Amino acid sequence: MTVPSFMDLALKTAENAGKAGEVPIGCVIVRGYEVVATAGNRTLTDRDPTAHAEILAIRQAAEAIGTERLVDCDLYVTLEPCTMCTAAISFARIRRLYYGASDPKGGAVESGVRFFSQPTCHHRPEIYPAIGEREAAALLREFFRERR
Repeated sequence: MTVPSFMDLALKTAENAGKAGEVPIGCVIVRGYEVVATAGNRTLTDRDPTAHAEILAIRQAAEAIGTERLVDCDLYVTLEPCTMCTAAISFARIRRLYYGASDPKGGAVESGVRFFSQPTCHHRPEIYPAIGEREAAALLREFFRERR
């Protein structure tokens, strides 16, 4: 698989989360060219405010690999991560972060607190924004339009 293919898988995972009534955000973690974790948001399903796609995928990847340090892993997510998820990405030592749509209201990478730019941040991954941005933004717009 390639970068667009991994983001396509994250988009499909987001779409499935949306069909389950969750905010349509999907995440994929890759080691080499192997997918080691996929997750969509499950905050409603799990009744857990921390069950964001990134957190769930990081937990799966750590379990699959057998370590909490995901130094040789890349994370693909359909929306700019929030502060909680950005911190988890840093703590897990994710190598590269690819994300789709920007989130000016809740994002923490290039929006909001800009977590990775803070002097207290222990690790900053390589960051690749706007991968699959149009598709990710369309999924979110449609999801919220149906709920208004």
